[in-house]
Amino acid sequence: MSRVRRRMVSEDGYGGRMSNGSGRTRQEGERHLGAVTVRREAIPPSTADERLLDSRGRADWKTKDAWRALRILSEFVEGFDTLADLPQAVSVFGSARSKPHSPECVLAEELGGALARAGYAVITGGGPGVMEAANKGASEAGGLSVGLGVELPFEQGINDWVDLGIDFRYFFARKTMFVKYAQAFVVLPGGFGTMDELFESLTLVQTKKVTRFPVVLMGTWYWGGLIDWLRDTMQAEGKIGPEDLTLMCLTDDVGEAVRYIVEADRALAVEQEARQDAAASRAVTDRAESERRFRRDA
Repeated sequence: MSRVRRRMVSEDGYGGRMSNGSGRTRQEGERHLGAVTVRREAIPPSTADERLLDSRGRADWKTKDAWRALRILSEFVEGFDTLADLPQAVSVFGSARSKPHSPECVLAEELGGALARAGYAVITGGGPGVMEAANKGASEAGGLSVGLGVELPFEQGINDWVDLGIDFRYFFARKTMFVKYAQAFVVLPGGFGTMDELFESLTLVQTKKVTRFPVVLMGTWYWGGLIDWLRDTMQAEGKIGPEDLTLMCLTDDVGEAVRYIVEADRALAVEQEARQDAAASRAVTDRAESERRFRRDA
């Protein structure tokens, strides 16, 4: 995809709120249902996630949930197939409501560029605000900019700085892609969705479901109070251990954030190489022992 934007960007420097030429903004009255785009009266009254999780629809479970399972499977297949050849990547999270020139958007754009120059693709939720800023920074720096959108009642569409975009119906399929194809998470100021991604990633690391997954919090003015509460309340009451607080790097410095990710990558590579060497050594020893026993028994 050409790095030259095919549309003029808006006055704030981003392209996510531009008109599509009909006088109507791209996000207004539009929703993406997986590969399907619907507008205006064709938009359904509820999302696929809402229908799936609504316990009041029990009468439909036997007839509809089996078909939903196939649709869910198709989302995983589409995501796996599309992202399988993605280079090393970092998932960046933050608020869709942040204004373009807010401190977090300035940080996100700088971060996206720095990650791209370090050789990482940048994955976001594909929306406006912090996500759009990170995608913009990565794209302008010549990196691969990825957006993983999801069907929402107030959806605003994939932003124009995304080079590779996928629209999901189901949150859990989308969240799998954020983790599976990223070497790290960077979390900037955001709301419930951002907190959800943050604590899910920390839980995966804490429970060793993922290996050495760096989590960076950017925005000390925003996250400082949360870190204090985790230490002074959660850790103080024994709900987490002191080592759990070391799972996060808190910084406002883009260079420090990228270095933290790069160094974690290097440490993991060394660790994996050592494990492979140890496994190869064990295989040689086991083979020699097997041959010795065979000669002895013969």
